[in-house]
Amino acid sequence: MKPIIEFKDFSFRYKSQTEDTLKHIDLTIYEGEKVLIAGPSGCGKSTLSSCINGLIPFSFDGEIKGSCKIDGIEVQDASIFQMSSRVGTVLQNSDAQFVGLSVGEDIAYALENDNMPRVEMLPRVYESAKIVDMHNFLEQVPYDLSGGQKQRVALAGIMHDDVKILLFDEPLAALDPMMGNFAIDLIDRIHNDYNKTIVIIEHRIEDVLYRDVDRIILMKDGTIVADMTPDELLVSDLLKENGVREPLYITALKNAGCKLESHDISNVFDMDLTPYKDKVIANFNEAKIHHEVKKNEVIIDVQDVSFGYDPRQKVLNNVSFQVTRGEKIAVVGKNGAGKSTIAKLLCGIIRPNSGHILLNGEDYMQFSIKEIGEKIGYVMQNPNQMIVKDMIKDEVGLGLSLRNKSEAEIEEKVNDTLKMCNLYSMRNWPISALSYGQKKRVTIASILAMNPEVIILDEPTAGQDYRVYTEIMTFLEKLNKDFGITILFITHDMHLAIEYTDRAIVFTDGECIGDDSVFKILGDADIIERAHLKETSLFTLSKRLGLPADEYTEYFIENERMNRHE
Repeated sequence: MKPIIEFKDFSFRYKSQTEDTLKHIDLTIYEGEKVLIAGPSGCGKSTLSSCINGLIPFSFDGEIKGSCKIDGIEVQDASIFQMSSRVGTVLQNSDAQFVGLSVGEDIAYALENDNMPRVEMLPRVYESAKIVDMHNFLEQVPYDLSGGQKQRVALAGIMHDDVKILLFDEPLAALDPMMGNFAIDLIDRIHNDYNKTIVIIEHRIEDVLYRDVDRIILMKDGTIVADMTPDELLVSDLLKENGVREPLYITALKNAGCKLESHDISNVFDMDLTPYKDKVIANFNEAKIHHEVKKNEVIIDVQDVSFGYDPRQKVLNNVSFQVTRGEKIAVVGKNGAGKSTIAKLLCGIIRPNSGHILLNGEDYMQFSIKEIGEKIGYVMQNPNQMIVKDMIKDEVGLGLSLRNKSEAEIEEKVNDTLKMCNLYSMRNWPISALSYGQKKRVTIASILAMNPEVIILDEPTAGQDYRVYTEIMTFLEKLNKDFGITILFITHDMHLAIEYTDRAIVFTDGECIGDDSVFKILGDADIIERAHLKETSLFTLSKRLGLPADEYTEYFIENERMNRHE
């Protein structure tokens, strides 16, 4: 095979830094390969991707040592035009990639820049849109699309350039589970049908391995620590050792004492389970699951609530559920199901068109947003919509300042919270210097600093690597256990739901279609399909072994929780 991406003893240091971000990288990717680059935040994978698509050196100044060749061209000697004609990039935040007022205009942008005649352009745009199944949306405004649709439009915009390399920067970050599977299917289809070289930057390895990849490049501290086939990597403990979550079914097999064979284990749907079956079943049969029945007071009571931003079209329709003190609840469902709307209703940002919401037994319509905010804290999905201060420590302490706390009290509380969220070393940094994921942590810290009774977190782990994810979730778990704080997680992350919550409330098309134990919900095939959820690999593993899926998953999670607390 012909090399298409070649790094030889390559190092890079950003102009503003004193140490190299990438250190002596040796990496070759061949034409037609599909490669996953994974690693914890700050490991250098985003910098490596910026070298591949030409953002380094054309957009980010710094010192380069060694060689980086793309399609035989030394990056330092190339033009940005040469790079963009070879590498197409789909960004994590698709909104940042849109330039057209309609889907069709956005897809046509690159062709317009090439002065292509309209008579040639229109069929090219239609063909690119058809490849990603968006040819029926050409007149729509891009910002009105779902996360998955936006991603497909961004992909169509680079397809007609006939680039050789497609680079995907965290393609699953904004997608519900079913759309995540669709995205991985689409990438796989384009790889197979059009012989593209595919590079995926993503820390959610289990979700990417829904379809085959050729190699996984594991990075840490600016270096490559592993360059292996998925099977070779999963047999080892390198993922855990380097702060990346390994697929749950792999952890389950290892916990049962199974010695994994490095052959066809990267896909839980197809792998041969015969060598492991007896050990896993025996391990499960020895276990005793302890069910705790809690009868706590109801603090939020939602009664037949309906709401629509446009009165003629309801976003929520006759929704009812209760939240009791000390619960940890996952609010799940497909994009546009009404999850974020119910969060805004609970916080009083918007109010019901009909129905009632009771807060500690009282109709909350009598309370102001500030009064509701004293009891219910809301961490929004997009951190840029919450941040108002320039400096990190000022942002985290803002709520305390508005409540007239003393400077000493504010400083102590802010420092404690920043340490828990792994932001203390950055306390004097300007917000503008932070990544998207770091901004997310700042907004979580700013709410946690005020100790509300209830915290609602909208996609709290989006953009976080496994180490930071675990730190944040362990902190929230401790907050729940030690202080009885009630926590609602609005999430697409099924791993978060089963690991850190006990109950799931499911929304689809503005209706509540499920409210039960998280293990029962995620084992219900009908709810999974209607709400665009997906089975975790634990459910798939247990079903293939003939074990009760909800009980086996609960057993696994109980063991993991005990291990975390040891």
